[in-house]
Amino acid sequence: MSTIQATIRDTKTKGQVNDLRNNGNVPGIVYGGEIPNEKISITSKEIKNLINKENFLSNVISINLDGKEQKVLTRNIDFDTVTDEPIHIDLMRIVKGGKIILEIPVKFINNELSPGLKRGGVLNIVRRKVELRCPAENIPTELIVDLEGLDIGTSIKISSINLPENVTPTIQGRDFVIATVAAPTVVKEPEKPAETEEGEAKDGAEAAADGGDKASADADKSESDKSKEEDKSSSEKK
Repeated sequence: MSTIQATIRDTKTKGQVNDLRNNGNVPGIVYGGEIPNEKISITSKEIKNLINKENFLSNVISINLDGKEQKVLTRNIDFDTVTDEPIHIDLMRIVKGGKIILEIPVKFINNELSPGLKRGGVLNIVRRKVELRCPAENIPTELIVDLEGLDIGTSIKISSINLPENVTPTIQGRDFVIATVAAPTVVKEPEKPAETEEGEAKDGAEAAADGGDKASADADKSESDKSKEEDKSSSEKK
């Protein structure tokens, strides 16, 4: 569990909030439970470290607020549209006995032990996150799907995932699909038979030869006709 330092802020105007940001801090608010909302300030560096952690929106963090620790969830972070820097953070207190709806990421393991994937199958992921209703004190960081032994045609459904105690999907009444091991989609086109190509080449060569012979015969006939005309003309002169 990550721990971040925070301080109570007493900003009342927009100018004071801007000064806070200019000094490298991010304003925020902590809410939830019976305790009143608290306006806080966290350094921009700590916020960025929080953002860089995997699945930070579903991870429980501990904030040290003026010496008192509180467990919270990050519910929202606003960013500057120009600089993309964080400018505000909302944190929700985790209240024991309460329930929270969260999107929990799905993690797939043992890809190399799946016979279907080994034979060229494809892991078709339908849901990368699953919305769950979780007790505040029992929030999973991720859902694990073990692909060991799965062959082509297998459907991985929510019922095949071991959920923590009292954690339930928000979708009820059907066993929905998380992923499938699908058959390969690329089909190799068969190669053209070699004899057909040779046959076509032979036909082409024969056609070219026939064309040459015909042109030669036409030339010989033309020359013969010309000679006959010359002989006839010579006889008439005599």
